[in-house]
Formats: sequence, C-alpha cells, structure tokens
Amino acid sequence: MDKRIFGEFMGTLVLILLGDGVVAGVLLRKSKGEDAGWMAITTGWALAVMCGVFTAVACGSPDANLNPAVTLGFAVHSGDFSMVGWFTAAQFAGAIVGATLVWLHYLPHWKETPDADRKLGCFCTAPAIRNFGANLISEVIATFVLVLVAGAIFSKMVTAPAPGLGAYLVGSVVWGIGLSLGGTTGYAINPARDLGPRIAHAILPIAKKRGSDWGYAWVPVLGPLAGGALAGMLIRLAHF
Repeated sequence: MDKRIFGEFMGTLVLILLGDGVVAGVLLRKSKGEDAGWMAITTGWALAVMCGVFTAVACGSPDANLNPAVTLGFAVHSGDFSMVGWFTAAQFAGAIVGATLVWLHYLPHWKETPDADRKLGCFCTAPAIRNFGANLISEVIATFVLVLVAGAIFSKMVTAPAPGLGAYLVGSVVWGIGLSLGGTTGYAINPARDLGPRIAHAILPIAKKRGSDWGYAWVPVLGPLAGGALAGMLIRLAHF
C-alpha cells in the first residue's frame, strides 16, 4: 500500500478523534467540559487539525490533506487526479474509525445525555437556520477560504514556512474559519469530517439516539467539494 494512503487514514482518524472529541466534551452531560462553548470547540478543532497534519506526515503523507475537498482543490490546481480516489477513501475510513473511538471514549455519557440532537451534534454538523441554499453557500465560502489560504501559505509567493510550522498555520486558518464563518452551519468544510462520523452515528449502538439527518447530509459534502474546486481553479489561475 502507498504510504501516503496510510498517512491520510491515520491523520484523518486523529483529526476526527480530537475534533469530534471536543464537541462531545462540550455537549455531553456530566463531561467536565460540559457547556464550555464555541471558543472551546473552535480551538479544539484547530488543534485537531494540527495534530492530524503531524500524524499524517509522520505516517507517510507529506501533503496531509485529511479532507476530500482539499485533495480535490489541489488536484484541480496541479491537474493530477491520480490519488484523489485513494486519498478520499482513506480519509472517509479514518473519519469513521475516529468517530467510533469518540463513542468509545465517552461511552457512559451517551446514556446520561437525554437530548438526541446533542448526541448527533457530536458526530456531524447541522445548520443554525435550516435553509439549504444558504447553508450550501456557507460551506462553499468557508471551504474556499480554507483551500485558498492553505495554498497561499505554501505558495512560491510566500517565504516557505520552517519545517513543521505549516501544521500550526493551517490549524490557525481552521480556527479563524470557525470563529468567523462557522456560526451558520458548524463549518464542516470537509466531506469526510461530516459524512464519515454521520455514518458512524447511524451504525453505532448509541443510547437513545435519533436519526442521522440524512436529508441535510448532502450539503456538507457538495458544498466543501465545490468550494475546494473553486479555490483550486483560482490558485491555478493566479499561479500560486
């Protein structure tokens, strides 16, 4: 197996374990982090991205995409689509395993949490106001920013970051997106991050869970893919 595929799997696993983990810590009852708020969630996700990137690189994927929208965006930029399918499959598999580990880690807390919406929110995103058109636009814009700025950080127009610094910078971009643009849809900005854990929610024996909101599930998949592809086209045109 190509080591890059394993790196994408492991990096995405860590990303989801820590990212969904902080959401679970805030939403589930009798957690020491219960109701810690949006700042805790956005900070936790930023650090999850940093940890996921380092893990992916160490396990063999120097690009450390961890996100099908990022993979697609940079494939559009480079014109090389040869690894898109492999990376995407590894990212979805890592996301499902990471979400399963979150369920195991917080095992006693699911029964203690009566609100089924909170349980679902530990796995996947939901909009603050359900309007599919507006929600889709939010995901397109937020993911466009993610891929564009990540591309700018590593572009030839910017002095190359010191080894290892890139992970911190990309984590900071995700933190900024969460704080500035995340209030509308919960900023999935990553099809694997949303759909993988949503699948885990559907199949795991979570105490007193609700349905997995499949009617909304297409938005955090198509929106990020469109945003990533648009950013990839702009990067290509701007010769980053």
